[in-house]
Amino acid sequence: MRLGQIAIVLSIAASLTVPALATTHTRRGLTSPKATGKHPVKSKLLGQRSIDDERATQIQAALIKAGYLTGAPSGHWDAGSIAAMTKVQADNGWQTKLVPDSRALIKLGLGPNAASASSLVPPTPAAASSRPTSLAQR
Repeated sequence: MRLGQIAIVLSIAASLTVPALATTHTRRGLTSPKATGKHPVKSKLLGQRSIDDERATQIQAALIKAGYLTGAPSGHWDAGSIAAMTKVQADNGWQTKLVPDSRALIKLGLGPNAASASSLVPPTPAAASSRPTSLAQR
């Protein structure tokens, strides 16, 4: 029985020393330039940062027409405009953002329409044949 107890103690001691041997391996430091700081990482700003004055006037006019903004359009995307657009987006259950959401613009009637979409479509062959020919082709 004594021999059985010694065997158990030795097996426990062996199982405890194996992980200890594995941790004696020295690890190298990070070698990536980002991690070492040798080269500065430049962050790019993505997305729209401001609204053009002409577009701000259009949006403000639509917000006034919809009853979310009062007064005359100023042409500058200011705190009042941001608050009104945030209210439009919140009323519709959309995420409020710093710049107007496309769904909110469409809801205000400022989205794409048939006239602007048709200008992007190339002319059909029938329309092209109805054009007058030049003098050299006659």
